[in-house]
Amino acid sequence: MGVLERLFGIRSPEEVKREFRAALATFMTMAYIVVVNPSILSDAGMDPGAVMVATVIASAVATFLMGVYANFPFALAPGMGLNAYFTYTVVRTLGYSWQEALGGVFISGVLFLILALTGLREKIVDSVPVSLKAAISSGVGFFITVIGLHNARIINFEGLPSLGEVSSPSFLLAMFGLLLIALLLVLRVRGAIIIGIILTWLVGAILGYAQLPRAVFGSEGVFSLPPSLAPTFMKLDIAGALSRGALSFVFTFFFVDFFDTAGTLIGLGFRGGFIDRRTGKFHKKYRGESSEELHDVRYPRIGRAFITDAVGTITGALLGTSTVTTYVESAAGLEEGGKTGLTALFVSLFFIITLFLYPLVSKIPSWATAPALIMVGLMMMHSITKIPLNEYDEAVPAFLTVVSIPLTYSIATGLALGFTSYVIIKLLAGFFIREKWRDLNPVLVVLSVLFVIFLAMK
Repeated sequence: MGVLERLFGIRSPEEVKREFRAALATFMTMAYIVVVNPSILSDAGMDPGAVMVATVIASAVATFLMGVYANFPFALAPGMGLNAYFTYTVVRTLGYSWQEALGGVFISGVLFLILALTGLREKIVDSVPVSLKAAISSGVGFFITVIGLHNARIINFEGLPSLGEVSSPSFLLAMFGLLLIALLLVLRVRGAIIIGIILTWLVGAILGYAQLPRAVFGSEGVFSLPPSLAPTFMKLDIAGALSRGALSFVFTFFFVDFFDTAGTLIGLGFRGGFIDRRTGKFHKKYRGESSEELHDVRYPRIGRAFITDAVGTITGALLGTSTVTTYVESAAGLEEGGKTGLTALFVSLFFIITLFLYPLVSKIPSWATAPALIMVGLMMMHSITKIPLNEYDEAVPAFLTVVSIPLTYSIATGLALGFTSYVIIKLLAGFFIREKWRDLNPVLVVLSVLFVIFLAMK
């Protein structure tokens, strides 16, 4: 255990098993990206097979760095929402080629890396008040729940489900999986989320609503050789993106990636116990140090997480995929006990294996993983109790953050509304109660101005 203890503080085989279970839970709840991302980017004219390989390799590289370099149990992959913006706004609406769009992603990743290499990234994250930290975690939990409910066809973007949808197999199977996971959690069964996903998939297959592999090798089997990466590898057009004045969409890629990452890391950190709930400060309890020893140290290694995210985006653009970001589905691994970078290391390995298991992974239906996402959303709601609901200058911005993240389907938009309302309310209240101005800091004010610009550009 020498190497594992030096890298991750792992001291026993039981801890290794715990991290493995956590990685499996995380991977199974985000494996859909291997199928969904190529589907979305193919609408931009990109080769779906090459995008699949780019998605897997970029995710594996970024997640490996998150584990080994940053030592966090978080996984990364091309971000949902950003891939849709890439295809349906930048390419199909604004008229840029997908090569130029990849160039814009690359530029945004470089800008992100430059910011991540400075001390400014810690100041930005540290400037977030504790009430908004808790709100971000709760909002991300709601966001995960909405994704799960949508994947299960329980809700859609137009409103509540009709009777036909409620009686559909996907709805019924998802509800079966949700109740099964809930029961397993009540009984304190280890690996409840993983067991729930697998059993729901198997029940659906038995009833004829899902497919299982029909062979060992080939497109209908378990294993197959991955498609060629050549159609997208190094096809980005940086000069073309710059020459056509792509500042607006490059800024959007950068802005959304940075603040999605910040929001996700804060939300996951709060839920995973990496942020001291009383002070908002980071501690490394799982590495053996007490929080008292690190009482005056804020977020050590959080800068490494940002660097990892930026490197993931740059790598993805070179390989041929949209912006890579930290995934909120990592919360599934946290609930299975993931505490160190070894979880991320295992997830990275699962991604590499997926290159040869694509036929199998592509058969996991969204309604089988949806219950896990819904349950993880519930688990992330614990932080909402940290919001002082009787102090309206804190409660209103927090509430706006919580509800706007899922309803706008954007963590960055939720942060924008929360930050700007927080600063405005504190400024106005300060004219009557001077102490309210003390809750503000220069970084928070500057961020609120940037968020106003971001909202104006949407």
